[in-house]
Amino acid sequence: MAVFRISFMAETLGRTVPLTVILPTDKSYMGDAPRREEGKPYKTLYLMHGIVGDDTDWLYGTRIARWAAEKDLCVVMPSGENMFYIDQPWAANYFGEYIGRELVEFTRRTFPLSHKREDTYIGGLSMGGYGAIRNGLKYSDTFGAIVALSSALVVDETLPVEVPNPRFPSERQDWKQSVFGPDLNAVLKSDKNPKVLVKELLAQGKEFPAIFMACGTEDFLIEKNRDFVQFLEEQGVPVTFVTAPGAHEWDFWDTHIKEALEWLPLEDGVQGRTSGNVGLGD
Repeated sequence: MAVFRISFMAETLGRTVPLTVILPTDKSYMGDAPRREEGKPYKTLYLMHGIVGDDTDWLYGTRIARWAAEKDLCVVMPSGENMFYIDQPWAANYFGEYIGRELVEFTRRTFPLSHKREDTYIGGLSMGGYGAIRNGLKYSDTFGAIVALSSALVVDETLPVEVPNPRFPSERQDWKQSVFGPDLNAVLKSDKNPKVLVKELLAQGKEFPAIFMACGTEDFLIEKNRDFVQFLEEQGVPVTFVTAPGAHEWDFWDTHIKEALEWLPLEDGVQGRTSGNVGLGD
């Protein structure tokens, strides 16, 4: 699996940003083993990290490189800078447009990726799970599927409520306003609220991306995930929702990103030689 660490100028953010990409273009094949079709574009998963993380989190926290290699899948991992992957006009940060448009355009120009909606997916964990749902719905013409693990679905009626004695920066009102905007009540009626986006897509009669969600039963976000799943079901929107023992931690995400890749419409990749099977038969 080839791993690329890239810096490029993002117009939507007005600065140079980091990006990590894993792409199985370096497979070495044994003997007369089948080979991947020459020039065939790769299906792509845009995969986002959680709060206080960066674009390398998934590499270090999970076996995503192994799972992607087995599926001949490109995985693009941007940095979200604690900004929940949404547009913030007051700060000239357009993270939503960056994820939903510019990042896709840049990576398609740079790597041999499929341009088809049905081959293009968005996913993430925690903050990135929210970002995957929000941007997967906002840019539903681009993404054919959404993978959301332990999603931080915090844009709900609790967002404007002050937290007594906040323990984390994300619980402070000034931090929430810096991310979601000065009027937190207005956010609930905006496209930053996934429920608003669901209703808009239904009203427009547009096709929904397929949706896979998973959350641990001991995760502090489990009830928010259950609430959103119930909302989707009430609206008649299909969703696959998996719960299993686990908290807000990497063991759960490692297990369930693999399950999500099994759920996605991916082909079994052509097996190549890796450091784990050098010299083992043909």
